[in-house]
Amino acid sequence: AEALCHTNCKLLRLEIGDNIIGDDGAQHLAEALCHSNCTLQQLKLGSNNIGPGGAKHLAEALCHCNCKLQELHLHNNDDMGDDAAKYLAEALSHSNCTLHTLNLGRN
Repeated sequence: AEALCHTNCKLLRLEIGDNIIGDDGAQHLAEALCHSNCTLQQLKLGSNNIGPGGAKHLAEALCHCNCKLQELHLHNNDDMGDDAAKYLAEALSHSNCTLHTLNLGRN
């Protein structure tokens, strides 16, 4: 996640599904999304054991003025639950949120 903040990083898409990053990994990625140098527009995190805590960090990042994310895929993260859906729904209504696609299938 730290590399996403580097001035030379021009990555637009990152797909790291099936890596079991959990809530801690989601938090690190969320922190990177808030960095002014981060150019990421599409993030695929399916099947990573991300729960409500990780979803909350990602939702907070979506509301940050530096976040440029347009697509977020969180499918097959079985432990997300209702709280995660609530956090993400609140983020979608925030004026800074640039998200066009949110995939929460099989949660």
